[in-house]
Amino acid sequence: MINRRHIRLKVMQSLYAYFTSNNKDLEKAQKQMLKECENITTLYLILLSLPYILSQFSKVFLEEQKNKYFATNFDKNPSERFENNQIVKLILEDKMLLKEMDKVSWIWKNSDHDLILKLFVKIWKSDLYKDYCNASETTFEKDKQFLLGIFDKNIIDDELLHHILEEESIFWTDDLPFVGNIIYSQIKATKNKESKICFSTTFKNKEDKEFAMKLLRKTILNHKEFEEVIRKKAKNWDLERIARMDQILLMMALCELMYFTEIPVKVSLNEYIEVAKYYSTNKSKGFINGILDKVISEYKKSGKIKKVGRGLLE
Repeated sequence: MINRRHIRLKVMQSLYAYFTSNNKDLEKAQKQMLKECENITTLYLILLSLPYILSQFSKVFLEEQKNKYFATNFDKNPSERFENNQIVKLILEDKMLLKEMDKVSWIWKNSDHDLILKLFVKIWKSDLYKDYCNASETTFEKDKQFLLGIFDKNIIDDELLHHILEEESIFWTDDLPFVGNIIYSQIKATKNKESKICFSTTFKNKEDKEFAMKLLRKTILNHKEFEEVIRKKAKNWDLERIARMDQILLMMALCELMYFTEIPVKVSLNEYIEVAKYYSTNKSKGFINGILDKVISEYKKSGKIKKVGRGLLE
């Protein structure tokens, strides 16, 4: 499920927690990092369950609307299209997926926040919902476009949803666009009622999990060496004046350059510059790029950077 970019973010978050706390237990840091990676799968299941939960809630809500005192024609003749949405049925037909989603159903059972009611009412009042219900016919494609629409316009940016997720994990609001994009892409890829929405494990393969653990451990175990490299290359800066997040990103980049022989130099350089754009200061991109350029140039000449495979040093 998670890609190397997101693995780097999880390692970065864990390293920040490690270096800013008094607890310097490496095994505990690794265990917490792996837990945060697994939490992305939990978030995925929570978001993927929303269309099903909302469609089920629609039955109860629309029945109440039908029986209210000043019911309109729209209220008296509610559409069952959301309830019978073919994409929702794809989710319901996958027994393994349903079993996994049931494990996270606790988040919707909290009556304090009324998220499902508020989300559905927002959808119900939208032109997207009315157009969907009033269309002369329904097709698999229309069902799909409706779900994509509510994900994009009503769910992903919902402030109450963000608040609830943040209460469960401070990292989930950062993970939300990534996980939302996975679900959006999976729904978009469905072609017909024979399609499947494939649930996958947190790490795509054994190598990705090993990459995460090695990056965390090697960065921690060699951080004094990396700090000295940064100190020497940042001539006009005291190490204490460099933003902590910049230091962590530089140490991770140095770790990749020196200890991951199969990752091209350009990939490591570009990844950490991109991460710095979103998770550090405005000047971080240029600062990190400048430091790494100096290190790469020097280490290539001295042979400290060893890469296996043609073109990996470039």
